This record gives sequence, C-alpha cells and structure tokens, in this order.
Amino acid sequence: MQAPARPAAPAAPAARPAEIPREVLVVVSKLKAYIRARSGMNTSDNVVDALSDHLRRICDRAISNAERDGRRTVLDRDLRGII
Repeated sequence: MQAPARPAAPAAPAARPAEIPREVLVVVSKLKAYIRARSGMNTSDNVVDALSDHLRRICDRAISNAERDGRRTVLDRDLRGII
C-alpha cells in the first residue's frame, strides 16, 4: 500500500533586499589557509567580500533554477552551468 502524498509546503515569501544578510559567506581562515598552502601567497581581507558577493550571485541563480523546476530545495544540479 502506498502512503498518501504529502501536500507541498507553501513557499516562504522572498525577503526584501534590505532584509537579506550581507555577511561573509566563507570561512576566512580556511580560505586564507588554502591560498597559502596552494601558492604561498597572502590573502587580502577585501577578497572575502568579493568572494561572498560572487557566491550570492551563484546562489541566486541556483535558487532560480530550483524554482523553475518546481522545487523548494537547491540541489547540486542547480549549480551546473553556473560555476
């Protein structure tokens, strides 16, 4: 016997731009350690803000892909072609 289908949860309303957090999205110490281990170079503090902005754009596109497919979960396949 098949379990009854669960109704889809309503989508959460999108946050207004003023409500979207502008926090750093990467672990700065891990990023700096990677760059140093890979190249021996130092990393400017400004890199993390630029990288976080880039990650936000990637995430926004992945969110759009998931919404287009009717899902409320962003999957790895939503990143294909973006990165």
